[in-house]
Amino acid sequence: MSESRIITNENVLALLKVEDYVNAAKQLLRLQRKDWSQLDSGYKNLTSIKTKSFWFDGFKIGLQFNQGRFKSTSAKVDADTIQNRKCFLCDENLPIEQKGIKILPGYILLSNPYPVFPEHFTIVSIIHKPQEILSSFNDLIKISKILSGGYSLIYNGPRCGASAPDHLHFQAGTKQFMPIENDFHSLKNEFGEFIFEDEIGTITVIDDGLRRFISLETNDENMLSKIFNRVYKIYTRLNSGEGEPMLNIICNYYEDYGWNVIIFLRSKHRSFHYYLEEENRILLSPAAIDLGGVCITPAEKDYEKIDKELLKNILSEVSLNKESLEYIKTELKKEFG
Repeated sequence: MSESRIITNENVLALLKVEDYVNAAKQLLRLQRKDWSQLDSGYKNLTSIKTKSFWFDGFKIGLQFNQGRFKSTSAKVDADTIQNRKCFLCDENLPIEQKGIKILPGYILLSNPYPVFPEHFTIVSIIHKPQEILSSFNDLIKISKILSGGYSLIYNGPRCGASAPDHLHFQAGTKQFMPIENDFHSLKNEFGEFIFEDEIGTITVIDDGLRRFISLETNDENMLSKIFNRVYKIYTRLNSGEGEPMLNIICNYYEDYGWNVIIFLRSKHRSFHYYLEEENRILLSPAAIDLGGVCITPAEKDYEKIDKELLKNILSEVSLNKESLEYIKTELKKEFG
């Protein structure tokens, strides 16, 4: 990223000097809303969104009608499309008004002009390289710690939610905004199977009837990386050789007890409803935020049509099937038992 892309506001730079990245991000967002009309319009759009919630067995899934997310929800991510378009996360293709702050060597934090969260950022690799978690997981957890005072970190895999699968990036959004962050412990206790638990950390496999995911909890950074690598290796055995296995991640760091990494396991990018003819088509393309309990559709007709049963069907279809989940549990028990 060019130096002209980095914000030079004295207050922001002072906050960065003392490594107060949370307040620096807040200041960045405030200043960018003043200077960048597209971003300000994105946040004004949030004041007119529609929301509703559905309760399942002790947990909540919300639905958001958000017109501003049409571009992301309907993004074509096939190889031909990616090859024939400019990368919109590369410095030279960003809007001229868009500024950011450096965060870790090699990343810049940018305000997201199509927000879902009350405060929503994209954390972009300065170098153009593919979306890939195995080599960037350590960066994800480090950034989650330095932003832990206000934000959750998100990773969407290149085949299940990343609208720029050719350029490494994470997202950061207001902490505790996604219902799963509040429901996590009850989900773990009600639907979880403990694979490994000691004073250092916990591995739990959870199937709540809609989503299938693995949670990793530990306050040891090195241990977290080692555990993730081993879990990833097991999950990759189910892969059909098409690159990174399908996964989405929500990562949080808590001062009291360390990291909580939620790894959603996937079977599909989108459910069959997405590919129906126009009138019957449902524009809902689940990624980490959706699986975290904030499902987003940019079409009002879909918002009105989606009920509890339809939402359950969509999320269940894109989640890993039960047979594959049983295989993963068996392999994890061998590995960590």
